[in-house]
Amino acid sequence: MTIEEKNKIENLIRSVEDFPEKGVIFRDITTALKDKEGLEIIIKDFTDRYKDKGIDYVVGADARGFIFGAAIAYNIGAGFVPARKPGKLPAEVESVEYSLEYGKNSIEIHKDAFKKGSKILIVDDLLATGGTAKAMVQLVEKLEAKVYELAFMIELTDLKGRELLEGYDVYSQLKY
Repeated sequence: MTIEEKNKIENLIRSVEDFPEKGVIFRDITTALKDKEGLEIIIKDFTDRYKDKGIDYVVGADARGFIFGAAIAYNIGAGFVPARKPGKLPAEVESVEYSLEYGKNSIEIHKDAFKKGSKILIVDDLLATGGTAKAMVQLVEKLEAKVYELAFMIELTDLKGRELLEGYDVYSQLKY
């Protein structure tokens, strides 16, 4: 992504103060996604980075990771695997629980999502504390596949999610 393209995307992202609670600045990507040039820049950057890397599957986090993940998978000739919130997948699943600021959650993928040894790209819209991303890494590894890289549109650096993913390659288009 060129500096001009990065600036365009940053200018398209809406910052909402005090959402979802006081003191938080929410980075709303919907304003970048609805802009056809903005969406094209975002997807093209991911596609250029991952084409010809031999990635077998793109795993996208529920729900906004689906937006990027499916498009990237299509563009690089890989399969797409949704990582869902509990109770959303119809067949046998593998599940990992992770901590949130106020409680716990879990994420699931089908046990037959990919073959052992597959090369996996994990995609989500945002890297904050890293809990969801780390759980997705654990799911991939439970199914005996290899994480190639984790990709995010935005990284909130002060929440130190990258530290939780130490040992894995992480790519973020924008950092706040």
